[in-house]
Amino acid sequence: MRLGVRLYWEEKKGRGKGGTKKRVLVVGAGEAGTMVVREMLRHPEAGLYPVGFLDDDPNKRGQTIAGVRVVGALDDLPRAVRALEVDEVLVAIPSAPGSVVRKVVELARAVGVSYRILPGIHEILSGRVGLSQIREVRVEDLLRREPVRLNLEEIAGYLEGRVVLVTGAGGSIGSELVRQVARFHPEQVVLLGRGENSLFSLEKELEAQWPELRYKVVVADVRDQDRLRRVFQAYRPQVVFHAAAHKHVPLMEVQPDEAILNNVGGTHNVVKLCLEFGVERLVNISTDKAVNPTSVMGASKRVAEQVVAWGASRAAPGQVFVSVRFGNVLGSRGSVVPLFLEQIKRGGPVTVTHPEMRRYFMTIPEAAQLVLQAGGMGENGRVYVLDMGEPVRILDLAKDLIRLAGFEPYRDIDIVFTGVRPGEKLFEELLTAEEGTEASYHEKIWVAKPSALPREFPRLLEELDLAARRGDERRIRELLRQLIPTYKPNSIPAEKLPEDPV
Repeated sequence: MRLGVRLYWEEKKGRGKGGTKKRVLVVGAGEAGTMVVREMLRHPEAGLYPVGFLDDDPNKRGQTIAGVRVVGALDDLPRAVRALEVDEVLVAIPSAPGSVVRKVVELARAVGVSYRILPGIHEILSGRVGLSQIREVRVEDLLRREPVRLNLEEIAGYLEGRVVLVTGAGGSIGSELVRQVARFHPEQVVLLGRGENSLFSLEKELEAQWPELRYKVVVADVRDQDRLRRVFQAYRPQVVFHAAAHKHVPLMEVQPDEAILNNVGGTHNVVKLCLEFGVERLVNISTDKAVNPTSVMGASKRVAEQVVAWGASRAAPGQVFVSVRFGNVLGSRGSVVPLFLEQIKRGGPVTVTHPEMRRYFMTIPEAAQLVLQAGGMGENGRVYVLDMGEPVRILDLAKDLIRLAGFEPYRDIDIVFTGVRPGEKLFEELLTAEEGTEASYHEKIWVAKPSALPREFPRLLEELDLAARRGDERRIRELLRQLIPTYKPNSIPAEKLPEDPV
């Protein structure tokens, strides 16, 4: 009787106040869905009233969970929206792959109802789910993969109680590494970077989110060896994550000296100081563009990997120097997603270089977590390769972003093709294509088979540095070909591009 009265009044509250409450259909009757429904019922002032669950688990069909009935499976969404007079659909499955999120979005759009989502597991670090975490669906949700399963003990083993230095700490990957490292109770984190504004923003975030974290902000350039040595002397880092780099392919193609001085010279400085100061672990952030490089940027990152391997061959017992290679990260500064969003905001057109251009993508938190895991694997001199899943067609990504913004491609926002830029490939090869790989004990991390350094590596490295300091572009490219036999500069002219069928 009490339950019946409670359900009656909760139903009445859901329809009360002139119908101002949003009637919410929750996709996912698991732990997260149950928690968020309870939060809605506990906080009616939020204006959200749950009217039903959808779940593909046949054992849950027809059950009542937290006072709300499971009314069907995901395919029943259109029928449930009409029958329950739903105002909004909420995806409450933090572990759901992108295919499930995409299906919900497409079904909700087809019946003209709004949709939102609870973020993925990697975004809910505390494991607690609340109304404040409900947000709009983003493109990374549509590309979401199985959540990363980390060996937390292994990571804590080399981070807990250590002084950790992160170069490029203000950048997309560097700042996320800082956030992830903070979870493992380091003794201190040193945030090193050139951009004072991005470091200032990160500092304010750490003050609010991690008040117990001990950290120091250092404005410095990895190309300045004397300044870098003073930083190592002052803080004595035991673990170094090297994320500082130039990454834009077209910009570095026309300024190869800057790519070499920063990506190669900066890495060389970091490696030498890690050897000099007995750093326990150096993790260098690399890229899929280092495989069979066609650009100066990719070639410079491949040489940076070689520099780390050179350092690993000189490391003392107990020192581990590794590189971690992965593809594009969604939403990183200057990447394609923020560019497309800005173009959509201006009303278009959205510019895509080629209809068949494809890239590997992962989210920033996923990349940072796997970097930490690879750093804990502890095999000196290795190049680790992150499992990037399937490559994504950039044109499809553009269409998804346009639709998520509430528009239709070609009708509301046009898409135009601009041609392949110097140094770009249509397809980034599998990260493992050139060397081949071996499996590691982590399902999402592979090990590239080692390749020997050129016989005269130190001399070639010195000549490359001199050529960059002189701004001798022709000599830079000659030396890159000697250091990396698979480097084949790409100067593909813009071709006539086919029309894209909608």
